[in-house]
Amino acid sequence: MGEGLSAYLFLLIVGFCATAPWRIVGVALSQTIDADSEVLRWVRAVSTALIAGLVARLVFFPAGALADVPMALRLAAFAVAIVAFMLAKRSLAAGVLAGEAALLLGLSLS
Repeated sequence: MGEGLSAYLFLLIVGFCATAPWRIVGVALSQTIDADSEVLRWVRAVSTALIAGLVARLVFFPAGALADVPMALRLAAFAVAIVAFMLAKRSLAAGVLAGEAALLLGLSLS
């Protein structure tokens, strides 16, 4: 049992050592970056497009258990999530929670 725990401890330490220096460098470099620069606006646009593509894929072409959920319910839960996101002053957490709640409620009622 102790041998298994030491392996997890080793993985934890190695994982920390592999990522911590890059986080420190990122914090140090972020002080000099202009948040409104052309490059960061492009990065923001690309990341937004990737997220939109992933969400669209989950709604229209789901895999696994989500594929068994009717399309109308998936679209309704998505609409609820968007409305909650907007009403909660663009709160991602509110949108995700409302969408999940709508999906679970719809599944429990069907």
